Amino acid sequence: MKKLLKTLGLAVGFALIGTSTFAQDGTVTVGGEAMYPKKNIVENAVNSKDHTTLVAAVKAAGLVDALMGAGPFTVFAPVNSAFDKLPAGTVETLLKPENKSTLAKVLTYHVVAGKFDAKELMKLIEKGKGMTKLKTLSGGTLIAKMNGDMNISITDEKGGVANIAIYNVYQSNGVIHTLDTVLLPM
Repeated sequence: MKKLLKTLGLAVGFALIGTSTFAQDGTVTVGGEAMYPKKNIVENAVNSKDHTTLVAAVKAAGLVDALMGAGPFTVFAPVNSAFDKLPAGTVETLLKPENKSTLAKVLTYHVVAGKFDAKELMKLIEKGKGMTKLKTLSGGTLIAKMNGDMNISITDEKGGVANIAIYNVYQSNGVIHTLDTVLLPM
């Protein structure tokens, strides 16, 4: 088990090197911009060119203040290309004022109370004999499990699977993991 966790830890480190850069102070580059551990989730996300759709959605849903709160939060943050995978017109429809509550439910489905970095997620997966359930702020459930030797996947309640592309982007009020797919609640 210890060997597996060590191998996974090294794999996560190599995955980070391949998809982002990080400094000794914990600063990670995402979407071409530095994500500073002393800033909160919103302060960092607004600078990421890979998260412009997510940021627009957070603003439209009225969740800015909540995600600037003390937390801690773990945010599974879909990148722009994840939103592009949704059926044509989905994002535009969700961003309409009359769909604010639906948009808020989708977005809070990507947020878990607590700070779960890759190491903690792997421990929970191991403890759960290959998977762990995470309760989201929307009240839904996500399932985290290993997808091969080097990646954690997140499965939504509809059976959709997202892979974590960048791990452990630490924030003053939690941690962000970027996703390649949007998760959808029931």
